[in-house]
Amino acid sequence: MKETLVRVSDHVYELPVSGTMHVPGRIFASENLLASIEDPCIKQVANVASLPGIVGYSFAMPDIHQGYGFPIGGVAAFDSENGIISPGGVGYDINCGVRILTTKITTKEFKSKRIALLNALYKAIPSGLGESSEFKLSEKDLHDVLEKGVRWAVARGYASAEDAEKTEDRGCIEGADASKISQKARGRGRNQLGTLGSGNHFLEIQEVEAIFDRTTARAFGLQEGTVAVMIHCGSRGLGHQTASDYILAMEKEYGFERLPDRELACAPLHSKLGKDYRAAMAAAANFAFVNRQIISYHVRNVFRQFFPRESMPLLYDIAHNIAKFETHMVNGKKKELCVHRKGATRSFGPGRKEIPSRYRAQGCPIFLPGSMGTHSYVLVGTKTAELISFGSAAHGAGRVLSRSYAVKHLRMPDVKKQLAHHDVILKTGSERGALEEAPAVYKNIDEVARVSDALGLGKLVARVKPLAVVKG
Repeated sequence: MKETLVRVSDHVYELPVSGTMHVPGRIFASENLLASIEDPCIKQVANVASLPGIVGYSFAMPDIHQGYGFPIGGVAAFDSENGIISPGGVGYDINCGVRILTTKITTKEFKSKRIALLNALYKAIPSGLGESSEFKLSEKDLHDVLEKGVRWAVARGYASAEDAEKTEDRGCIEGADASKISQKARGRGRNQLGTLGSGNHFLEIQEVEAIFDRTTARAFGLQEGTVAVMIHCGSRGLGHQTASDYILAMEKEYGFERLPDRELACAPLHSKLGKDYRAAMAAAANFAFVNRQIISYHVRNVFRQFFPRESMPLLYDIAHNIAKFETHMVNGKKKELCVHRKGATRSFGPGRKEIPSRYRAQGCPIFLPGSMGTHSYVLVGTKTAELISFGSAAHGAGRVLSRSYAVKHLRMPDVKKQLAHHDVILKTGSERGALEEAPAVYKNIDEVARVSDALGLGKLVARVKPLAVVKG
């Protein structure tokens, strides 16, 4: 399908309406990035454009790659009255997201204690497929985590009021209903709070290597030559089971014969099932916010063993697998939409009420994780993004090689050699997992960041480089 794309402007390609599509597709990519986008991804962009109630475009961010139903890096907004909600547009890992803790620790100070500190982090934070934590939640605690989010962690002393303020939606999405989470999903999540999981989830200690926007970097607490900690994970087994439960329920209730892809099972936003999924999704998202907060609690405790005076304030915590009601301009008028972001983050410019007050003059913080051995980036949201992408930006580098290909063709000694070349120390319990997430399997994060900045999807603030990584 790539031959059908029409170049609209620099880094913008349009997929014209055809077949059952209601709106065009729009792909944000440079020529180099476009070369890595395969036809199945473009087909998914077209499929999403065929869903009822879609408004504007079916978008693909610069990190697009094939996903379940929606492409990863896909964004679509649906009319709040006659649109739909689709678990495939949110993802199995509901509210998979990223947060950054800042420090005043210099790179030199950290490196003098790097190995011991990394080992302590690995011991304190369970990582890997199916790993459990020390938190054995009671039914009441689990209920409160699902409905109160980070407020539960604040009340229990695992978070501060400032942590909650600097978390998207203040760490609690309205409308969450724990009763809409199945017992099976509860069982899978009950003992996983404060765990990294596996796949592309990680904890990475980074050096703030370069500053592009000093005013915004200062507001974000980023200082060149200091260390920051990036945490990437989501709702673990609870979120995955919740997605599975509602995909099956929507297939049973509404079928999929009229859909371009069975994986796009969906329900009308205001149907009972649509409302139930929204309430369950919000609850699973709250679980994910608390999961990242508990990991932060452990990270801070470990760092204090080595740097007793370090407070490690939270920069921000942002979701990239979520659907939310937001107000955007459509044909010159403000309209409430249900915006699905699947492997994409909010990019709101200055002044939006959704942004914490301390960042409202700058815009929403955005994080673009790279991969082990490559840079990551901090950007800031823009008014341009609100106009061209319903306030959305990329969420990382995006895969170019499958996990199975990586395991079959990559060798661990080569990966370790590459990491050593970049002065990165890796701590992982799974060689297979490390191969699946090797730098070679991802797109060029520098190019994704460059294109994002050039288009105004997000403006560059800082570049960070990895020093030590914990993976499942």
